[in-house]
Amino acid sequence: MVFSSSIFLLYFLPVFLIIYFIIGKRLKNLFALIASVFFYAWGAPDFIFIVLGSIVTDFYLVKWMNKSEGEKKKLLVAASVFLNIGLLAYFKYANFFVENINEILAGIGIDQIKWTAVALPIGISFFTFQKMTYSIDVYRGVYHPLKKPTDFALYILMFPQLIAGPIVRFNEIANQIEDRSWNENNNNRLTGFFRFTIGLAKKVLIANVLGEQVDMIFGLEQVEFNTITAWIGIVAYAFQIYFDFSGYSDMAIGIGRMIGFDFPENFNNPYISQNITEFWRRWHITLGRWMRDYLYIPLGGNRVSTMRTYFNLWIVFLISGLWHGAAWNFVIWGAFHGMFLIADKLFLLKFYKKIGKIPSIVITFFITLIGWVLFRVESMGQAGDYFHNMFNMNFGFDDIYFNNKFWFIMSAAVFFSFYGGFRRIEKWQMKVFDKNKKSGTLITFFMISVMLFIISLGYITSSGFNPFIYFRF
Repeated sequence: MVFSSSIFLLYFLPVFLIIYFIIGKRLKNLFALIASVFFYAWGAPDFIFIVLGSIVTDFYLVKWMNKSEGEKKKLLVAASVFLNIGLLAYFKYANFFVENINEILAGIGIDQIKWTAVALPIGISFFTFQKMTYSIDVYRGVYHPLKKPTDFALYILMFPQLIAGPIVRFNEIANQIEDRSWNENNNNRLTGFFRFTIGLAKKVLIANVLGEQVDMIFGLEQVEFNTITAWIGIVAYAFQIYFDFSGYSDMAIGIGRMIGFDFPENFNNPYISQNITEFWRRWHITLGRWMRDYLYIPLGGNRVSTMRTYFNLWIVFLISGLWHGAAWNFVIWGAFHGMFLIADKLFLLKFYKKIGKIPSIVITFFITLIGWVLFRVESMGQAGDYFHNMFNMNFGFDDIYFNNKFWFIMSAAVFFSFYGGFRRIEKWQMKVFDKNKKSGTLITFFMISVMLFIISLGYITSSGFNPFIYFRF
């Protein structure tokens, strides 16, 4: 079940909210957990018991660890981390590993390994990182462990952010899991609904429209489109993935706010970045912060030698690429971004400072477009073909036609992606998404929300195209 579906918008979400608002405080967590289990089981019924089993195991491992000291405590936190990494490695990377081993074996004439492909549980990359933050935060003494396994299960399986983030650290919402009555009010419900419909509109009215053309272009053979079409395709994909992913984050933040949770922001106008370092402070913010605090800093961060710092950066982004998908193009995408992060530290930041803001934004956007080709393709062979079309200067005629609807949405995507480059706009945007609003503003926001909801729902019911990009992550 995805947020941008009729069954979620017309049945699941309204029923959930109505019941949640009328039941007593003591039952809210239990009801939210039951709804979240149902939500997950709807899309992945074969995996729900595996997920629940790992949650219960983790809960008692951490509880035991919290009562232990010394080497025993270290062994138990290590067991929790390895449990989660092991499950992620098996379900997400086993097929990738066996396929590569078989290619090597075939190349040297040895019989290949017989293997039954492993299906990928929905959202495993996201909830695995959240489970690890729980055990590590408790181990570090950042926050005490939860008392009830059902509360821990709610933290992991909470449906708003379960399948596409943001990655919510345990210490960020631990107190809200235990008691959020102070945060449940009409102001939050209305501003949360507004944030949800903004995300829904971004996903449905922008990302989906662009996505149809992107899928068409990337599905063509190399000889079927020219250089201009290749560039249109990757620019459209850059906006598609941004409005799709940030739209889901907005919807998650909005639903969370409606039920009393404050989820962290996940995007902040990434395409106005003036370098790749800044891009990763604005794109998928919660993943970048997770990688920094739970991987980069434990590796030594920038407290080590210069060469070791660069190596740490590169390793972190190799892992980040692999986290996104079990394929070589994702690994190379991560290495590509890691290379530019190192280049920023070496010389690019000085260069950008000399050339000014707008040229820096243009160059950074160009770099991200090259990276998005690696992210979008199915194989490195397809990446090579697509790059060839982008740079072969073939301006001959092709049969690809883009209608007025596509160009209108593309123009809207360009505007909403870059308008944050003006400081006043960025500050205004932060005020718009803020929770504290006066009564008159709330009424206006509610009317806008209803309008966006109706328009988005109309598009969903009239179109059969509704992809979920982060399904495989």
